[in-house]
Formats: sequence, structure tokens, C-alpha cells
Amino acid sequence: MTIAATRLLAFDTSTEVLSVAVRHGELLLTHTGAGGAQASSTLIPTIEQLLAQAGLTLAQLDAIAFGRGPGSFTGLRTACSVAQGLGFGAGVPLLPVDTLHAVAEEARHRFGATRVLALLDARMDEVYAARYDFGQPGQAGAEPQLMAPEHVQVAPDWVLAGNVFAVYGERLPPAAARHEALPTAEAMLRLAPELLAAGRAVEPAQAWPLYVRDKVAQTTEERAALKASPGPQTP
Repeated sequence: MTIAATRLLAFDTSTEVLSVAVRHGELLLTHTGAGGAQASSTLIPTIEQLLAQAGLTLAQLDAIAFGRGPGSFTGLRTACSVAQGLGFGAGVPLLPVDTLHAVAEEARHRFGATRVLALLDARMDEVYAARYDFGQPGQAGAEPQLMAPEHVQVAPDWVLAGNVFAVYGERLPPAAARHEALPTAEAMLRLAPELLAAGRAVEPAQAWPLYVRDKVAQTTEERAALKASPGPQTP
């Protein structure tokens, strides 16, 4: 796989927003819709529609990129299982993309940010976080971490980007700027050439979600304790 790949499919279901995009040379087709529980029923029909509009079949794709996580447990399983099924069926390699990397890329593309601390709502009163410095070519970024909003640390010349500000805004540290951003499929397509050139494509059998949180459910006692604790609560 080389950086010249121009026939790409990308999709993300890690948040409450479904994002799908297809690139065929200079042609870019995108779709944004409701994610969450609806993604499992609408993702494949949306992919089929965009591919048809682009004049492509699955077998003609150079690669299929998908948001591997972190993010919604169900959403990550949906994206990975669909990507594996399409990849196996069409004989196309997969490109797992970190969702936080896509958030940072969206902030770079839309706002010109070069040093980004990407944040996604992890629910359970926590956030996923990772740093990306686009001023250093080839830097993969730090490993995603899970933490309370109060534990987020950001250098003075870095910006925050993500979907956490409405819920945790007052609990996050000050930064050079705050940008609302999601891990869009378009961002994944922009990242794809460099990731493909770096050999990040894998066979479908080697494609897995990235779960930063090992525990995805709370006991009844834990939920009661969280509800009774002071401070803002995650819906």
C-alpha cells in the first residue's frame, strides 16, 4: 500500500454521530447522521449508497479506514465488525484509525491548530485524552488515556479539541483555545495517506477495536454512589 491510494472508504461510529466518507480520486462524498444504536442499521446502507454514487465497488477500494477507538463500546464493535466483514468479503486491507487522532486532525484542518490535546467523552465522569503535535511530521501521538476531567493537563501553547466542553467545560484546565470537534470520516481520509505509507494497514483478521477502559459497566452500588456524589454528572 502506498501514499498514492485514491479509492478509500472511511467511517466512524464511536460517538453519537455517524460519519461516513468515500474518496474516488478528486471526488469526495460524505454523510453525517445519527450514531449510537442507529448506526448498526444505517451504516451498511449508507456505505452502499456512497460507493454507488462514487462509481466504486468494494473490491476496487485501496483500503477501508474505520475509527478503532477509544469511544462507545457498542460503537467500536459496530465499526470493527462491519470493517472486517467488508474487508474479508472484498479482499481489501483495513486501516484502523485512532478516534482521538481524527479529532486532532479535524481541529488542525478547521482551525489551523498544530498542537492539540484531543478529548472525547468517556461517560462515567471521565474523558479519553491524547496529545498530537502536527509540527513534528511522523509523530504518532501519545497513547490514549482515561482520566477525570480535573486530571487533564495542557501546556500553555496547546489547544483542547473534542466533544467534552458542554459536559465538563468548567472542570477542564484553561488552554490557548477550545475547539468543538468529532472524529469525522473526512478527517480519517486526510490521515489515511500518511498512515498507509507508514504501513498501518492490516488484514481484516488483525483489525481490533481500541478499548482504553477495561470496565464498561457499573454495579448497582457504583451507580448509586456516583449519583450521590457532588459535582456534574455524565448523562
